[in-house]
Amino acid sequence: MCPKHHDRSRPSVTAQHLGDRLIADIGGTNARFAWQAGPGTPLLNTQVLQVADFPRLQDAILSYLGGIGRGIPGAVAVAIANPITGDQVHMTNADWSFSQAAVKDELGLHTFRLLNDFTALALALPDLPSTELRQVGGTTPMPRAPIALLGAGTGLGVSGLVPVGEAGWVPLSGEGGHVTLPAVTARERLVMDGLALQYGHASAERLVCGQGLLDTFGLLCRADGVAVGPIHNAAGVTDAALKADHPQAMEALNMFCAVLGTVAGNLALTLGAHGGLYVGGGIVPRLGAWFDASPFRERFEAKGRFKPYLANIPVWVITSAQSPALLGAARSLDALA
Repeated sequence: MCPKHHDRSRPSVTAQHLGDRLIADIGGTNARFAWQAGPGTPLLNTQVLQVADFPRLQDAILSYLGGIGRGIPGAVAVAIANPITGDQVHMTNADWSFSQAAVKDELGLHTFRLLNDFTALALALPDLPSTELRQVGGTTPMPRAPIALLGAGTGLGVSGLVPVGEAGWVPLSGEGGHVTLPAVTARERLVMDGLALQYGHASAERLVCGQGLLDTFGLLCRADGVAVGPIHNAAGVTDAALKADHPQAMEALNMFCAVLGTVAGNLALTLGAHGGLYVGGGIVPRLGAWFDASPFRERFEAKGRFKPYLANIPVWVITSAQSPALLGAARSLDALA
């Protein structure tokens, strides 16, 4: 049976255990789920479902629970790639819309916690082991200093952590990916103009995301009178760039990293992120060592008189195999316990 037509009948509420938790990380493309027996316990039964396969969040949750043979848990925490400004949620990069109260009522949940996906990822940062990080420049972090976070995938997520008290942290929830695109070079301004013509507002996310990488490639090819050839998605642009098979693909990926560096530098200056800056998302970690030699770090530090200020700030690429946002979403439930 196609997931779009799953039976919406939910598992028996009599199977509910208030201490059990379902943890989810919902992006524009993938929905990652895990099961947790209680605070501080391991995340189990991790699965990835396709957002496009389900008409509603509730349907994806029920499909996951049915697949692992579990009933309705007492608590659900969902990290979602979207601003959370009230009960009603309309996803920016997917077709899902829902009322938080309606989801909680339909599933019969004791606790339903919804938070921005990068807010959740920020909550996970203090617990990430060094084996899941790769440093790209800078020195050592200053203890108990603000931490910055951003990452590109279907969109461009931005967050951070601000220290509170002797050991606590407060995550920042905002939409920094939608700041105006900070074009620096003539070619970046050419792309910015093309994106503004196509979308109205040329935000940083319009270039620094999967679709943005493809759009940038197309605009560069059009400006140079070059055929795009068989490249029709962001993965194709990345592959051609890493293989040095297409000059405009190489330029597009370098521009992607350069603009990400400028946005990251702006964020680090804004937060005073002497605790370091972390890069997550689905694109950069897959670039491996190529990213380390890209224009990212140079543009991160290119702030005139404040270059020395930024030169000391370490940047880490998050290389975790499992989405750390799941851990952060679980941490958000711990705060409610």
